[in-house]
This record gives sequence, C-alpha cells and structure tokens, in this order.
Amino acid sequence: AVPHRATVYAQLVESDLLWSWAQLKPVEVEGARLVPPPAAGCCAGAHSVCDIQLSQVPPTSFTPLSPVCTMFRLDFSKPVSSAPQFHSSRFSAQSGGRAQVVLSWWDLHMDPSGTIVCSMAPSWTYPQPEMAPWRDHWMQSVYFLPTESLVTAGDDLRLTVCHDDYSLWYSLQSHRQQEVPSESPPSRPCCTCQAHLVWTRPRFGELNDRQRTESYAAALRSVLREDGVCLSISDGSLLPVFAHMLGAKKVFSLENCRMFKQVIEQVLEANSMRGGVELLEIRPDQLTSNDLRGEQISVLMGEPFFSTSLLPWHSLFFWYCRTALAGLLRSDAAILPGSASLHMAAVEFQDLWRIRAPCGTCEGFDVTPMDEMDQRSLDFRESREAEPHPLWEYPCRALTQSTAAMTFDFTRCVPQQPISSQGSLPFIRAGCCHGVALWMEYHLTDDITVSAGLTKPISDQGDCEWSRHRKQGVYFLRSAWESSGDGRAALSYSFTFEPSLGDIKMDFSITNQ
Repeated sequence: AVPHRATVYAQLVESDLLWSWAQLKPVEVEGARLVPPPAAGCCAGAHSVCDIQLSQVPPTSFTPLSPVCTMFRLDFSKPVSSAPQFHSSRFSAQSGGRAQVVLSWWDLHMDPSGTIVCSMAPSWTYPQPEMAPWRDHWMQSVYFLPTESLVTAGDDLRLTVCHDDYSLWYSLQSHRQQEVPSESPPSRPCCTCQAHLVWTRPRFGELNDRQRTESYAAALRSVLREDGVCLSISDGSLLPVFAHMLGAKKVFSLENCRMFKQVIEQVLEANSMRGGVELLEIRPDQLTSNDLRGEQISVLMGEPFFSTSLLPWHSLFFWYCRTALAGLLRSDAAILPGSASLHMAAVEFQDLWRIRAPCGTCEGFDVTPMDEMDQRSLDFRESREAEPHPLWEYPCRALTQSTAAMTFDFTRCVPQQPISSQGSLPFIRAGCCHGVALWMEYHLTDDITVSAGLTKPISDQGDCEWSRHRKQGVYFLRSAWESSGDGRAALSYSFTFEPSLGDIKMDFSITNQ
C-alpha cells in the first residue's frame, strides 16, 4: 500500500490561546463580570478535530508539558479493524501547568522499508524551521481535553488516544488514576451544553477576545441612553447581554436558530439576568411593533456575525436587516456599526499560491494533462471570484498599501441601484503578486473600528498580521506577476455591489502608470 504505514505523534501543552477556542471565559464589562453557564464549564466539548497549520502557532503561545510522544502506528497494508481501539504513552511531566490541549500529527512511511517519509510535523519541531516542507492536504490537529487539570513537573502521567472509524480523541490520567485498572477506553467527548454545537472554534476565540469586547462595550456606552430600547441582530451574540449590563431600559435580540437562543438563555440564567434580554425567534422582515411591546428602537446593533457567512462581505446581511426594520426605528436611532468598509491589498503568498500552481513533472510523472485541465477551469466564472481563507494560517507579504475600496453606510437603507468603485494601488514592494487579500472593517462609531482582517498596520517589509477569528477573502490572479516595487506598475481594481444579489463583483488587472 502507498502510503505503507503511519505513525501518530502527540504533545501535551498548556495554551491560553488554544484553550480560548474551546471554552467561554468570564467577560469583564464596565467592572461587571459575565460568567459562562455552569453547563459549558463542565462540558467536554465537540469531538470533531480542529485541523490547522500548527506551524503558524508560535511556540511562545504554548508551554509543552510532555515530550513529543509516539502514540500508535497504522499499517495500511493490513486490514484495519472497525472496533474502537486505544493506545497510551506514559511520561514524566517536563514542566508544571494546566493540561489543556494535545497537539497531534503523523508521519507517513511511503514504502515498506520506511526510507521515504512524508512528515506532517510542524515547522517548530525542525532544527531549522524555515526548511520544513509545507503541508496543506494533511495538516496538524489540535485536540482539547475534556477538562483542564493541574500537573506538576515530574508527575507520572499517561496520555491515551482513542479512535473509531471516524474520530480520534485524547484523555489524560494521573498516577493515582493509573492505579485503578480499566480495560475500557475513555468515552468519546460529547457536547452537552449546546455551545460547542453552535459556536465554532474561531467563534469561541472571538467571544473571548478581551480587546474586541472592550471595543464593543465602549461603542455601546457611547450610544446608550437611560430610556434606550436596543435590538440586536447577530447569531449567538453577547452584544445584547452587554447592552443590558450597561443599563439599557429594554433589550431585544433576534435569534432565528433555536439552539443559539437556548445558549444565550443559559448565559442569562447563569448571571441572574433572566428577562433582561428578550430573545425573539422572528425574522427581521416579520418583526412588528407588537413584538417590541409597542416600543421603537433607539439602538440597532450587530457585530455583525452570521453563521451562514462564508466570505467577509456576507455579513452585509446586517444592512438588509436594518433596511427591513426601518419602520421600527426612532428618527434619531443609533446604528452600530454605523458603516463598514471593504479593504484590499495585493499580496505575495509564502505557500498558499501552490494550490493554484501547475505541477509540471513531479517525481518523474508528467502531470501536465491535469495542469491543462486546471487552466481550462479558470475560464469559468467561478474562478474569477474570491474564496475564503484564514490568512493567519497562510503568511503573505503586502506588495501595495492597503486601501478601503468600498464603504457601506448602515445609517441609510440598502440602495436600489448598484454601487461601484474603481481605483489603483501602486506596487511599492518587490515580489511575486499572487492575488488580492480582501477583508471587512466595521466602524462602530466615528473613532472605534473593529477589523476582521489586518489587526496591525502593514510593516515596512510588507508583513501582515491577520485576525484569527474570521476568514478573509482571496482573489487569485490568473497568473502570478513579478513586481519590481518601483511604483511604476499598479493593481487596478473595479468593484460593483449588486443590491439585488447581496454580492460583490470584482475585477483586477496590472497596469503601468
């Protein structure tokens, strides 16, 4: 069989960054503390794998508690049993801390002798990280332990991995637990609080982002009045809870998904706020004054976040909701965010360009027929559209400045006619331009902005730091273009927002100035 066998490795770590993707943390709002529901705190979470580019998780963001352990081997040349199996590795804790997360990957032995090895190990396991091969078909995985536990350096521990036909899961046993013999493997984790079924791992990270929470709280505080009546439009958002904590007279929230509604109800119950936010299972276009108890909305708010959004500008659904609710708003109603802008920059990818690049001859095999088929597929309309990617996992350099290519004014209703924008960005850095990065920024107030893309200004060298909470859009050029960086060439762009479709058509070209 090719590959012939696989070896699975794991490392136990403590990481506030990674653990924030698994559990809702207490939130501070204006000195008041919002605690997660008890059911969420003791929930084992979802068993689905969290596969990411671990090479982009810096070693400074986690503390290894174990060595890299060899967990088990799979021999693909032999029949695989469908019966659930478990394997253990015993070790002494190499440092103390909170055991929270298991980082895992495998090596593939392509031939029976094991002389040809395809390793998925993250780059920081290599003596020279820059020499690590790039992998995207099989990536590394993050597994969250059912509960975090304190360990002390030198503790005798046992890490156990279980698998069935579909899933892997890990558990940790201390020395005392090991003294109780057990022939049955730890059961597969199962979400019992519902939060892990409706909030994705990046969404947990977003809700746990303290700086982001402070931005929304500050913006809310600036628009709330004592007689304020607030309406929130976002999926499973804590914004309406914040509004209640900040003293709004009445808060409503539209939750079309019953499971989202039940999770927010648990949050309210855990913080003795039952009745503080009225959760309505009503679509915006069906909401009436009777549903609001005859009240008019003084603050319409949203993050905005919608679980069905794929591309950054899909969150413009908030604009359509605001338009549908125009008749229920006070004449002086505050809209939060007041506007949003679509930003862009031409970029050179470190590795992501490979998913569009021709292979040519690979290991002696001529795969040009497949390359030609791929090139012909670029003639279809779908190839001239952006696609979503979490750019924090795929490093890139900006070859141009970033710019706000389009702005959407939420204080006004969605226009009936298309909105167009054209312009150009000079290439100010040398490099190979593979495409264009696109992201949204939400202007909560005149001086408070939340970015779903760049989290810092582009560095002088063009390095970009991206939000881990949202995916950005990537528009790949049909063919890469070499920039000299002298500013004489530019990326020309054209955007058209089609209100009837809720989508943005875009086109890019390289021009000489």
